Amino acid sequence: MFGKVLIANRGEIALRIQRACRELGIKTVVVHSEADREAKYVRLADESVCIGPPPSAQSYLNVPAIISAAEVTDAEAIHPGYGFLSENADFAERVQSSGFVFIGPRPETIRLMGDKVSAKEAMRVAGVPCVPGSEGALPEDPREIALIAKAVGYPVIIKAAGGGGGRGMRVVHTEAALINAVNMTRSEAQSFFGNPNVYLEKYLENPRHVEIQVLADSFRNAVYLGERDCSMQRRHQKIIEEAPAPGIAARHIVRIGERCADACRRINYRGAGTFEFLYENNEFYFIEMNTRIQVEHPVTEQITGVDLVAEQIRIAAGEKLRFRQRDLTFRGHAIECRINAEDPFTFVPSPGKISFYHPPGGPGIRVDSHIYQGYTVPSHYDSMVAKVIAYGDSRDQAIRRMRIALSEMSIEGIKTNIALHQELMHDARFMEGGTSIHYLEHRLAAKDEVKKGG
Repeated sequence: MFGKVLIANRGEIALRIQRACRELGIKTVVVHSEADREAKYVRLADESVCIGPPPSAQSYLNVPAIISAAEVTDAEAIHPGYGFLSENADFAERVQSSGFVFIGPRPETIRLMGDKVSAKEAMRVAGVPCVPGSEGALPEDPREIALIAKAVGYPVIIKAAGGGGGRGMRVVHTEAALINAVNMTRSEAQSFFGNPNVYLEKYLENPRHVEIQVLADSFRNAVYLGERDCSMQRRHQKIIEEAPAPGIAARHIVRIGERCADACRRINYRGAGTFEFLYENNEFYFIEMNTRIQVEHPVTEQITGVDLVAEQIRIAAGEKLRFRQRDLTFRGHAIECRINAEDPFTFVPSPGKISFYHPPGGPGIRVDSHIYQGYTVPSHYDSMVAKVIAYGDSRDQAIRRMRIALSEMSIEGIKTNIALHQELMHDARFMEGGTSIHYLEHRLAAKDEVKKGG
């Protein structure tokens, strides 16, 4: 096991990794920007290194500064968390070439799965079902593109091969709008991701977002840890996640889970990962693989009893998986609400000083958060300040416990989206389960219309 791990991230995930390290008896080094100097996890770390000013490009994305911090503190491994450099193959390569262990997949695997075109090709070979679409990147010839779209059938969606986070995608309903949409997406793809390649898929009208969590070691042992439903989204950003996904037969999960575990063995995957699918009419369609720990990993931890972050670290240290598929059991239901520092209905970010903070508690409640009373939420980063996770024997109990937790939670001095979550926990369609990825957008749009009409 490692003696010392450097945590190359910030916020709640930095604290989460730090806790896992401390439980494993590992010393931690935390890198931080000037804006995060007073963060809880910085104070709790064995060592901390300031790596630059507040902007991410000059701190959390500053590879030489992170490597230097690892060198001067004699760290053995680097955990990238999620976001920032976590899925950057060049960074993983640099970490390894500098003599450290990257707590995540091999650079070549990150590269393979980071390009959506090569990822889909790898999944097809592995027998994982994909959304019907173009075979590889779209050609330059507009006539060929039109023929591909016609064969797939409208509506179609144009996506950037190197895309992510809801950027670099465009829905097209008619042939007349096709080529212009392709050109605009190519331009965006080059600008955002430095890769102009785009591909085309059938646009599913009313799908759910269901994902499969996997763990794999360096010895080609792989397991799946059930599924999560992340369909409650706004602008392709997840708001609420839950496990298991309501209303999907266990036999369907077993079938797709086994294919995902087999795909891990085929591509020689190492570490924690998530296969993301669109799910419609009892069919799963692969869209991408996240080669890192996910924001929503706690709901899987709650129903499996597996500490995913600790397992990531063990695998990176060269250990074999400590359990097989038959050893895993799934119990109860867990729901996660992402608490953001933003207006609950206009979604305008609300950085600033927290004048009062009271986290919820009680049976089945977990709060993953780095904030405290007197903490200043910086304006430079993602607005998420906490994750509230409610666990129950049943989905109904988890919802009831979440309602109580949200009513107890108090954050003053800044605006948060707690009120939106409270509304959604009483929403009839959410309570029923199985809403599509478009549901929340439509619900918010309808509410805006009512306001305008009033």
